[in-house]
Amino acid sequence: MKLHLGCWHRYIPGFIHVDLCDMDHIDYQSRIDYLPMFKDNSASLIYSSHSFEYFDRDEAILTLREWHRILKPNGILRLAVPDFDSLIKIYLKTGKIENILGPLYGQMKIMTNSGQKSLYHKTLYNYESLSSILLENNFSDIERYNWQETIHRDYDDHSQAYFPHMDKENGLLLSLNIEAKKSV
Repeated sequence: MKLHLGCWHRYIPGFIHVDLCDMDHIDYQSRIDYLPMFKDNSASLIYSSHSFEYFDRDEAILTLREWHRILKPNGILRLAVPDFDSLIKIYLKTGKIENILGPLYGQMKIMTNSGQKSLYHKTLYNYESLSSILLENNFSDIERYNWQETIHRDYDDHSQAYFPHMDKENGLLLSLNIEAKKSV
């Protein structure tokens, strides 16, 4: 079983899609930090692109515990979040705060069963801080992944975000793409 958590409007064949928003491809309209519908040790892969930063650092720990519960031993957690180090580079290069506001605060409006809801980023990560929180929560073998070498490479999402926008050949990758294994 492969889970795509916080998928929004992106559908990846072969995955079970979970999100708060109300869309036809969503298998479970639910929060992604509490997933009682999934058994312990049931998923081989959890993929979440630019949704983990919507949890503050305390919420992130609880979320990682839930995802760890669901993953099989040695299962893969693949995360993409805005990369704070890249945002600093962009700001220093351009001097324009407008160029980093989206990834920094990330306001997203979604339609739920109870109407429209606005979500905002609650934290940021760089490689060191995300690696640290993963290690502290029983994940290992932490490394960056290349989105071009994943099974979801053909489905454009924020793991492929660049500055300037869509300049995937010469731009700076805005996304911190990390994967880790569930420690056993």
